[in-house]
Amino acid sequence: MEIAERIQADPEILGGKPTIRGLRISVALVLKALAAGVSEEELLREYPELEPADIRAALAYAAQLVEEERVLPVKGR
Repeated sequence: MEIAERIQADPEILGGKPTIRGLRISVALVLKALAAGVSEEELLREYPELEPADIRAALAYAAQLVEEERVLPVKGR
């Protein structure tokens, strides 16, 4: 999947946060909804402009960011 086809960042839309195809639907919104247990079907119903490939792109984008990030353990946790 080509993430760049679906995930965009435009300073004029949501302050430059990554969004789905330039819509006012942020990648963070999609990820938080999925993490909260919202099903893909429910998310697609609530946001009819979303497509299943958009959700997969958001997950792939997050995976790519985590893979590139160096995470250090936090003391006291």
